[in-house]
Amino acid sequence: MKILVTGGAGYIGSHACVVLAARGHEVVVVDNHSNSSPQVLTRIAQLTGAPVVASTVDLRDAVGLARLFAEHRFEAVMHFAALKVVADSIARPQEYESNNVGGTASLLAAMKQASVSRLVFSSSAAVYDATASIQVGEDAPLGAGHPYGQSKLSCEHLIAQQANETADFHAVNLRYFNPVGAHPSGLLGEDPHGTPTNLMPYVSQVAVGQRARLPIFGDDYATPDGTGVRDYLHVMDLARAHADALDFLVRERRSLTANLGTGQGVSVLELVQAFERVSGRAVPYDIVARRAGDVAALYADPSLAQRVLGWRAELDLEAMCRDAWHWQSRNPQGYATS
Repeated sequence: MKILVTGGAGYIGSHACVVLAARGHEVVVVDNHSNSSPQVLTRIAQLTGAPVVASTVDLRDAVGLARLFAEHRFEAVMHFAALKVVADSIARPQEYESNNVGGTASLLAAMKQASVSRLVFSSSAAVYDATASIQVGEDAPLGAGHPYGQSKLSCEHLIAQQANETADFHAVNLRYFNPVGAHPSGLLGEDPHGTPTNLMPYVSQVAVGQRARLPIFGDDYATPDGTGVRDYLHVMDLARAHADALDFLVRERRSLTANLGTGQGVSVLELVQAFERVSGRAVPYDIVARRAGDVAALYADPSLAQRVLGWRAELDLEAMCRDAWHWQSRNPQGYATS
């Protein structure tokens, strides 16, 4: 199929493009590059052996989006484009509402106009009330505690509304937990702007010498080693899940919301120690005060995705750390100077 991938130059979107191409799909990328490098498109082409068709369009540009849909006969859309940093969303809530929710509304309108009826949406576990449970199923209470999570939940509501109003429109919302790792080639990986807000890229930058020490936010939680426990998921497993979701839409012609994760928790110290083992580098750290809003442990119940999509996580913590290190050591400053 010909698939429009929004945010296809981003961290998760780029890996999804490679997986989709490997399955024989034709990919068209739309990305405004507000949080991604155009160099990613060259890297995708290296991995897939074919040039990447791409347009630099902001999803809120209804005219530009309509032109893109008129140029191509898309059979599905995979929607990754979003701002995604929790702390940034607290500082700039209106921009997250405009970009994430406004962009999704514009995309849905363009899909409706062009009669494109299949959507795989990159949602987030941030839509859940993180204080309500440790292992989270799809029926867990919703209640995002920050504008980023609220924007994702609003997008899900917009998608549900379109599905209710349009008989043949179906979508899969994938709520995933903590994507980490990189393409095993080392050509694609996570390249956050500024100081990383997620654990793995911060650990990677300390190991490669870009940062001196890792801050660990609290060691007095009710967990085996006192540090926070989360569900980390290899980005290649995550990309594969999006392709499996597309297969589900073609096969089942119905909508679905599913969690993605390993179903197992890993503590901050366990991840740091695993990274040190595979990289052979020390990751010095400091214990600092807890962050407001953090919970002791949170991980997915991925059984629905296993049962309905036929998907399960295959890559373990060692693979996550190994591939993250391969990416970071090969690209010590990300895409900027590599």
